[in-house]
Amino acid sequence: MKIGVVRFPGSSCEVDCLEAWRLVGEDPVMIWHQETSVKGFDLIVLPGGFSYGNYLRPGSIARYSPIMEDVIRFAKSGGLVWGISNGFQILTECGLLPGAFLRNVGLRYICAPQYLRVENSDLPFTNQYEKGRLIQIPISHGEGNYTIDDEGLKRLQDNNQIVFRYVNTDTSGNPNGSRDNIAGIVNKEGNVLGMMPHPERAVEEIIGGVDGKEMFLSVLKHWEGRSQGGA
Repeated sequence: MKIGVVRFPGSSCEVDCLEAWRLVGEDPVMIWHQETSVKGFDLIVLPGGFSYGNYLRPGSIARYSPIMEDVIRFAKSGGLVWGISNGFQILTECGLLPGAFLRNVGLRYICAPQYLRVENSDLPFTNQYEKGRLIQIPISHGEGNYTIDDEGLKRLQDNNQIVFRYVNTDTSGNPNGSRDNIAGIVNKEGNVLGMMPHPERAVEEIIGGVDGKEMFLSVLKHWEGRSQGGA
């Protein structure tokens, strides 16, 4: 499987993403944002960080980086795209995912472990989880407050596009004010995922847990099925 991780000016989690993939046996490639093609790749990862210093709005300038035109084409043709934190913000800015982001409730940057509930386990990114499972994945953001209008939220709910929700161990909790406790969503076709938590920081026990590792394994399982002629 050929995996590309895009580096924008201000990205800060691209190396973490590379290392997470290496831990599951893959050899990902770094793609500089000024490249113009993702031809030959099977998955594109947009990592976390502060692309272009998050000026104007997080992701609003990165959305116009040269590489993004082909990432959009790739996604619309069915290619797998995974945006993490700032990558999620970029995906909303370029229109591959609906919604937008506001400052966290309380206007504080949050960097802490966070429980999530898996709401959709029938995706290339989540097939190694059971629906309803609680997992702990770190968050690290100042503008992670996901917002969407009533009509858009209903579409997400009706189409089973909400992938993760923020919870506490008693199944309630919302660290940043995100509408409907949303921590991650997927497009209607299921090939573009955006999430604010950082699964690449939860792939080894020595750094606090392995609940994120199954996302990487899910993608590999999905790709293995495709390469063998499955769905």
